[in-house]
Amino acid sequence: RSGEIERKMTLLEQIEALEIELHRPEIRADRRRLEELLHPEFFEFGRSGRRWSRSETVATLTAEPASGPPAHSRDFELTPLAEDCALLVYKSAHPGADGSLTRHSLRSSIWKKTASGWRMVFHQGTPTDAF
Repeated sequence: RSGEIERKMTLLEQIEALEIELHRPEIRADRRRLEELLHPEFFEFGRSGRRWSRSETVATLTAEPASGPPAHSRDFELTPLAEDCALLVYKSAHPGADGSLTRHSLRSSIWKKTASGWRMVFHQGTPTDAF
């Protein structure tokens, strides 16, 4: 059934949904789901400029509290790089305690289609002015 639903969604909708799933606190706390979404060769350049490995990312995310609002994201654009690879770019920000958005970032992710579905192989967050 999920395969049927996936076929009806555009590639942008599929990958955007997976990206947004990674913003949800309950998913970030779920080691099994993170390991399904993050490709074994995954790495990230964080907002700080630090390079993060897959194991460091999973350990850090699963140590966060599994509550609070997810990141706010918008303006998703998808560029296919090959039949089994796509670049997703978008803007994100985090809700502050007063509801205002903070930590604005430009985000990019490379997703690779594998036998088990689309998996993120690379992610980068770059600080930006408020949008």
